[in-house]
Parts: sequence; C-alpha cells; structure tokens
Amino acid sequence: MKILLLEDELMLNNAISEYLKNIGHMVESFCDGQEVLNTINNSYDLLVLDINVPTKDGFEILTELNRQKIYIPTIFISALIDIEDISKAYNLGCREYIKKPFHLGELGIKINQILKKEQNNTSHIKFSENYSYAKDKQTLYFNGEPQNLTKKQLEIIHILALNINMIVDFERFRMDIWDGEIIDNPTIRAEISRLKKALKEDFIKNIRGLGYKIDRYYSV
Repeated sequence: MKILLLEDELMLNNAISEYLKNIGHMVESFCDGQEVLNTINNSYDLLVLDINVPTKDGFEILTELNRQKIYIPTIFISALIDIEDISKAYNLGCREYIKKPFHLGELGIKINQILKKEQNNTSHIKFSENYSYAKDKQTLYFNGEPQNLTKKQLEIIHILALNINMIVDFERFRMDIWDGEIIDNPTIRAEISRLKKALKEDFIKNIRGLGYKIDRYYSV
C-alpha cells in the first residue's frame, strides 16, 4: 500500500515509517498538517494521522478531505482518550482509532485488515501508467478505453486482479480458469504469453517457478 503518515513526534514518525517500509509498504511521512493538505491526492491507499499536530490537526484534515470528496481509508493514532474525541474520529469516517502508546504490531494488524477489505471492495485498480481494470465490469481499460481480449485472457486478468500484489500459482489458474482440467504448466504459460503480447505495457510479472502476479500501480 502507499501510505501517508502524519506524526509530529520525530522519533515516533521515524519508527513508524521504518516499520511500515519493513513490512512492504510505501510511506511518505509528514510532521505538519497543512503540508499534508497541500500534498494529498487520491494516489494514497491509506492515511495514518496523528490528531494534535501543527497548523492543521487530524480532524481538520479529514473534514477538509470529506468536503473535497476525497475518501481514503484513515487510521487515527492519538493520545486523546476521551470518548468525545473517539466518537468524532469515527463520525468523520476513520476506519480505526489507535490510542497512544501502542505497539507497532497493532498498527500492522489494523493495516492488514484494511488491506484485505480494500482488495475485496475496490472495484477499479491501476495496473500501470495507462492500464486499469474494473473488477465489477471485468473490463480492462487502456487510457480509459475498453480493450478487446479473448474470454480466457480476461479470465486471467480477473484472477490476477482479485489477488493484486500476490502470486497466483499454476494450480489456481487450472482450478479457476480451466475448471480443474488436466492442463500442464507450459500450456498455461503459453496462454499468458499470448496475453502479454496483446498488451501495450508489460504489467504481468512472471515469478519463476511459482506463477504470475500483478502489482498495484502507484503514481509517482
């Protein structure tokens, strides 16, 4: 996931950033609320926001994002423990509220829960600079234009999209796309090779000896 972190306590900011990177996430960290508002866009998958920070607090940030109709899953981390503050956070739409001090592993667990929900619920996924996929419509787009692929090719794209950022092995392809038929691995590889040749950008990764995967694309 691409995560925006707002925490004005420098040591904690560094500790959280390092932890999130170590468990495989991209992190951009900030110490000032106004800087977040000046920077934020829909390229982030998750916000981790402290509340009491300089210039604009976490509540003000989420209020402004709601006004702009920018809806990004949010975790608040805060030393505020009054039920009024916690209620306000959830009323603004946060997914989780973690009270300080907390174990970094707790944050990791909460992020994994959100990630699983997003993988199941997000209907439109970016695969590359120009390719995106609508899971609900099972349609691949290039620069917003639907692409004509064979039924089998779309099924391959779909199963990879359902498992974004994860490896899909040959057995999974056999069961989900070939309905459990006795299909050897070279046949599956050949079908995926034909699909890759039909694409204008190569976003399907061959994980040697294991299977294939597509990583979610993040705009830089």
